[in-house]
Amino acid sequence: MSAGVSYSHSDDKDALLARLRRVEGQVRGLQRMVEQDTYCIDVLTQISAATRALQAVAIGLLEGHLAHCVVDAARDGDPEQKIKEATDAISRLVRS
Repeated sequence: MSAGVSYSHSDDKDALLARLRRVEGQVRGLQRMVEQDTYCIDVLTQISAATRALQAVAIGLLEGHLAHCVVDAARDGDPEQKIKEATDAISRLVRS
């Protein structure tokens, strides 16, 4: 596991947290749909929406990593590790 990160702008962190709260609500809605025996295709449609919402969070995090962590490492003259982390993260996102 990598070291923690400090989000340089509280607006970025607030936006990510708001998106995650919406995803949490979507997942709770999915649980209710399954409990209520909602039509399978409707549940799958909502799963797709929740998946896209999580992907948006991932893209936001990746953008922040590139804009802050990678740029800072490049300024310090040693960006290879941060670039590798970003590349690995992109690879995981593409596979999912």
